[in-house]
Parts: sequence; C-alpha cells; structure tokens
Amino acid sequence: MTREEAQKLVEEYKKAAFAYKKKAAEEEGQIRPLTPLTIEAREAKEDAYVKKGSALMEQGALGLVLLAGGMGTRLGFDGPKGTLNIGRTRELYIFECLFNNLQRQLEIASEHADQSTVDPTKVPVCIMTSDKNDAATRAFFKEHSYFGYGEENVYFFTQEMAPACDYEGNLLMEDEVTPATSPNGNGGWYPSMKKAGLTEELKKRGVKWLNVFGVDNVLAKIADPVFLGAVVSEGKTCGSKAVVKRSPEEKVGVMCMRDNHPAIVEYYELSREQAAQRNSDGGLTYGMGVILNYLFRMEDLDRIAGENMPVHLAEKKIPYMDAQGVFHKPQEPNGYKFEILITDLLSYMEDCLPYEVLRQEEFAPVKNKEGADSVESARELLEAAGVQL
Repeated sequence: MTREEAQKLVEEYKKAAFAYKKKAAEEEGQIRPLTPLTIEAREAKEDAYVKKGSALMEQGALGLVLLAGGMGTRLGFDGPKGTLNIGRTRELYIFECLFNNLQRQLEIASEHADQSTVDPTKVPVCIMTSDKNDAATRAFFKEHSYFGYGEENVYFFTQEMAPACDYEGNLLMEDEVTPATSPNGNGGWYPSMKKAGLTEELKKRGVKWLNVFGVDNVLAKIADPVFLGAVVSEGKTCGSKAVVKRSPEEKVGVMCMRDNHPAIVEYYELSREQAAQRNSDGGLTYGMGVILNYLFRMEDLDRIAGENMPVHLAEKKIPYMDAQGVFHKPQEPNGYKFEILITDLLSYMEDCLPYEVLRQEEFAPVKNKEGADSVESARELLEAAGVQL
C-alpha cells in the first residue's frame, strides 16, 4: 500500500466512521429486548437439539473460524496471543485449550450421531492471523502437530490491514515509505476468507454453517452440537452465545433488537435507565452479554459480503516516525485505528437466537495481565472446570 493509497483510505474510513457515530447517536434509545433461549428452556429440548446438531456435524455442515490475529502485548508476552502458555505445572497453551475444547465436543457429537463418528475430517478449522503473527502462528501449529487435529483440516488466512492516522486525519508512517497499519477489526474475517479462497474450499467440503469465536476465551465451547441444533431447530439464521450480565454496569455488549434486526448494543450505548431496567422476574431486561461465539449461515455471509460495513474509530497508542525521521512509541493514545466489528454483522441478519450459557462453564477471557479477565482469573476458571494446569 503506497502512502497516497493509504491517505485516501484514511479519509474514506474517517468519513465513514464519523457518519456511523452520528447515525448511532440519532438512533440512541430505539432498541427493544430480544428474548433469549434460556438454560432452563434449552434443557427441556436438549435431546432433540444435540441429535440435530450432531447429525449436521456428521454430514460435514459445520466449519469453525478462530479469530487469532492479535499479539499478547497487553499480557506482557511478545508473540501471538494463542501461543501463550497458561499452565502452572505443565505447558498448556491458549490454542491447545481451544483444541481440547473442540475435541470434547466432537466426542459428544459422535455419541449422538446416527451412523458414524464426528472427527476432524468433518469439521475444518480456519484460523485468522494477521501480518504481524501469521508466520509465528503457522510455525507454532506445525511444531505442535496441530494438536492432533491433522494439518489437512486446519487452514490459515490473513486478516486485512487498515492504515492509521493522527487525530487530525494525517497518515502515520512506520518508516519513510511504509504507512502505519493494523488489523482492520474482527468484522473483516469473511471477506478475508473469500480473498484467500477458503470459502470455496469449505463449500466443497459441504460446510453450510460457520461457528466463529475468538482466541481470548479459553473456556469457549466450540463445535457445540446443542448450540448448532438449537439455532437450526428454532429456524434462526444465526445464533450468539451469551451470559447473564453480573450487574447493569458490566462493560459488555448485549443482545437486542434495533430497527427490526438483531443487534449487539455496546454498554456505552445504553442509557442508565435501559441498563438498569428489569423484567417481572427481576432479571435485567438488557442482560444477555455476548462472549464472541457465533453461528452464521454461509449463504447469509455471501449475501452481505459486498456490503459496506460500519467503520469504527479506535483510539490507540500508535508507534510512528515523524517528518524528521525520529521514531516514537507513545505512552498515551495518539491517533485512530479503523476497525469493522463482527457485532455489526447481526444487523444484516433476519433474526438471531441469543443462547444463554453459564459464565463459569464457557467464559474465561484472557485480556489483561492482571486483575479481571487476566491469565490468573482464567486459570482459576479452568481449574474449577476440571482442567489440569
């Protein structure tokens, strides 16, 4: 990407981002609740759901997409986040946790499949990397023999990059000729897959549904036949796993309806009154917090792949070289990165099934070096779930 091309993109992205912010502000408050499939309601139909989902997995209808373009910088780790060892007495990597979770769900699906086992040949995994971690991620999987999943069942593709700018909209440079860039957000995963030719490869394998999830959550229950069976059996076009918010103030996006489409409304978009609103049973009206574990139909993703997704501004600390050739590594945010987000995909869908799960069973995010959502808090949740560290 040349300097001129990058500056043009910056101008387009900035215009789109501010237009989206204005539109979102105008629509503030125009939301309504979206009824979830609660744990209690799901349990009454679980046998049917698991049978349906297992049958689809047996047919090869499910593929997985792991969003893993990030580095472990915030964790004090210089490498792809998924390669971080979180074991106490043995090596246990974040990627390994996720593939262990996957193998367990394949075992469950095999127990309920009609004619044969559900193995890796029927559930391919696509891993989204970034320019900054692609080579290291591929080498890591090869070194660890793809955690027993088989090289032929694991595909890699690279996330597209977006230029960064200062607060006035001026392009920032990494060096004299290279624009400063960063991954363009987790919402660009499907176009990046198409560009890499992976969508056609998956279709050849018979894949019709994609389970998309992030690398952050070491308890993510992926390739879950009950989740797949519930979404399909209830006639929905997509699904999102969610946990009950701990409090009205918890900083997590929630499932809603907006403009007659499903939507994920960020915590800062809710008014104080909306965030605190409760149902007759005492539960929060807007209480289903998303955990980045989604199901999408490929036919819907193909339909919207050419749409102009909303662009979001993210204030970040962006290393850059100034006009005098001096390199700066700022300690405070100094500009914007431009991102498209997976949460915005839902607004293009006809409907969505919010699928309630237990936080302690399926949500152990690894985002911070210390405190909440840290390596240590994730370790505690893993151990509580019976994982040996």
